[in-house]
Amino acid sequence: MKNGIERPLDVAGEAVYSLRVLPAFYESRVYAPAWSRDGAPIAAARELADRIRSADIEGLDPAAYHLEAISRLLGRRAPTAAELAELDLLLTDAFLILGAHLVSGRVDPETFDPEWFAYRREVDLVEALTRALGATGPARVLDGLLPAHGGYFRLRDALARYRALADAGGWPTVGQGPTLRPGDSDPRVVRLRDRLNVTDPEVEAPRATSSDELYDSRLEQRVRAFQRRHGLDDDGAVGAKTQAALDVPAAERVRAIELNLERWRWLPRELGDRYVLVNIPGCYVVVIDDGRAVLSMRAAVGRRLRRTPVFSDAIRYFVLNPYWEVPHSLAVRDKLPEIQKDPSYLDRQGFRVYQGWGSDQVSVDPASVDWAGVTAGSFRYRLRQSPGPLNALGRIKFMFPNRFNIYLHDTPERRVFDRAERDVSSGCIRLERPIDLAVELMGPQSKWDRQALEAALETGAEKVLTLERPVPVHLLYWTAWVDTEGTMHFRRDIYERDPLLDRALRETARGTPTP
Repeated sequence: MKNGIERPLDVAGEAVYSLRVLPAFYESRVYAPAWSRDGAPIAAARELADRIRSADIEGLDPAAYHLEAISRLLGRRAPTAAELAELDLLLTDAFLILGAHLVSGRVDPETFDPEWFAYRREVDLVEALTRALGATGPARVLDGLLPAHGGYFRLRDALARYRALADAGGWPTVGQGPTLRPGDSDPRVVRLRDRLNVTDPEVEAPRATSSDELYDSRLEQRVRAFQRRHGLDDDGAVGAKTQAALDVPAAERVRAIELNLERWRWLPRELGDRYVLVNIPGCYVVVIDDGRAVLSMRAAVGRRLRRTPVFSDAIRYFVLNPYWEVPHSLAVRDKLPEIQKDPSYLDRQGFRVYQGWGSDQVSVDPASVDWAGVTAGSFRYRLRQSPGPLNALGRIKFMFPNRFNIYLHDTPERRVFDRAERDVSSGCIRLERPIDLAVELMGPQSKWDRQALEAALETGAEKVLTLERPVPVHLLYWTAWVDTEGTMHFRRDIYERDPLLDRALRETARGTPTP
């Protein structure tokens, strides 16, 4: 055994990996063959082979499921008993491994990314295989194991489109050069227009312009649309970042889509009828109700050295006019240097200093502390910021108590939402429109409508409001997705997680073995 994975069994030159489930399956059948009858393969065998052949539409490699050996054995006109036995084992292993990959992905993210906490699905694959061998058939059973989310299927359709583009040669590059702005004339404008014609074609036929090299207003609008769906400042100017996004090869975009399809397979089958979704690279928050986006807004997420983790939980309550208890790590890393530079910092920013907790809590006069002599190791204080316009949490925070101390909250730093790149926080998620989220979560029947919430906020007093039903919240990491309007989006891989996943997939011959 290596890394907890049994040594595979060799069958017809193929490595069989499902060494726990496969024997149990055949034992339940008293070792009767599953995929042949009267000396010939049954129809389900060829149906499974066809479904394996189409696994590439899911971003999976059909070769990983014994396709070549299965096709060769199915092609025998008069297979021997030994060949039928080999075919049986390979088909069973292929179904189990492919089923496991569709259910929970090829790899486990927690084995290579310490900040990814997946809630992966579990399915009784023996029961699924039994149904596949019955009237339902392998194709329908396997399709039933796919993620039951519209976003997965929209992205899967995009994979087919982008593969076709890549196979056709991709798109022309714009190339480096001075920033292109509306009104400029430049030979690169021709390439820019040709490049957008591949992935962002005009709805209407383009009008003739005075020169193909003129950066006209119609082209400007197309560039702005491209910038928006790539998370760039939509200023219409083709500077270094926009040019780099335009020139990413089609094959790289295909791989990004494949990686994000894998991430979809790590999600629970049920996200909730109504839930909050945070896309970390996209820097946005959306509320989904019965499959529809009913509220969306910009967000700010953790910067690279203070990453927002990936996990799911449920929002249980929110706090109006919250105090901010500064986490010890932030107090040492961020606040102590500020205090040492300016002893009046605490008073100006509305902080109070304490030692101890609960009944042992003692208020400390900041002026009594020799802050210059305090080090990270000797910092024994708690910093608490009072509600008000300077409070780092703004006027409201949404709580889903978790081991990471991560939550959604307002912020007094409103200018951050004017930026395209908003990976600037210390890990929590700052919201562009927190009151809108509060109203949405409370629901139309609640007495806590917008007017009531605003009135409570105006008092300046801290108030906790508990939701009648907790609302699931999912903090996810997608660098490629298709929105509900059918628009393809790509984002900068802010935490460089794509290469980690790509490497894990390439280094794993079969991915996670079946249980």
